[in-house]
Amino acid sequence: MKVSKRSTSLVVLGTTLSLALLACKPIDKDTGKPVDGGGKESTAAAAPLGGMKTEREQVSYVIGMQIGESLKGAKDEVDLDTLFKSVRSTIDGKEPLLTQEEAMQVMQDFSMRMQAKQMAEFQESGKRNAEEGGKFLAENAKKEGVQTTESGLQYQVLTAGEGARPSAGDTVRVHYRGTLLDGEVFDDSYARGEPVEFALAQVVPGWQEGLQLMPVGSKYKLWIPGKLGYGEQGTPGGPIGPNATLVFEVELLDIVDTAR
Repeated sequence: MKVSKRSTSLVVLGTTLSLALLACKPIDKDTGKPVDGGGKESTAAAAPLGGMKTEREQVSYVIGMQIGESLKGAKDEVDLDTLFKSVRSTIDGKEPLLTQEEAMQVMQDFSMRMQAKQMAEFQESGKRNAEEGGKFLAENAKKEGVQTTESGLQYQVLTAGEGARPSAGDTVRVHYRGTLLDGEVFDDSYARGEPVEFALAQVVPGWQEGLQLMPVGSKYKLWIPGKLGYGEQGTPGGPIGPNATLVFEVELLDIVDTAR
């Protein structure tokens, strides 16, 4: 299971800030090393950008942008007043309110809580997707031209081909477009401008079954229930949620390698 961005953003904040500061420091011409804060470099005039006239203002703003971006996913978990107070205190060299051990424990507890929250949200999303997909497929099955197989795969012939049908061990060349039920496109070989070749044994069960129904030269529309697609896991970090029903328009161009 992929850890939520909300639970990791705070952990990496210190690293992000350190790298940002290092990247933005001016370089000493003689040593090649970053120049430490203060001095005329920090107040040097710069071409006005966004109403900021000095390099110091601009660099500070960019660092703030980077910090803000890293915290977007955790915005509901962070008290900004306390965060800024901690940043100021640390920069000023004041004694931290927490020891290193206490700080580590706080973040470990936070990470565990956020992972538990993400797991609950993930499971709820899977339940919701399964229910929505089931309702959709039940209605879709009533439409003219839509066929439902024993496994639950649904298909519609858009263009009937006259070539051979692939078997489970074959490699095929196809053009396709994949969408979610809401119409969001998550993959599109047409947009990339080139077809795709793959072994049927390497794709999800709905594709394996659907492609074997198609003669070369055909174009079908496939509705693949979650159990025949990416299942309860979906695509971690990707656009396909758990138990998501998928819609594909698939054009079978050729069988490029046959197991027969």
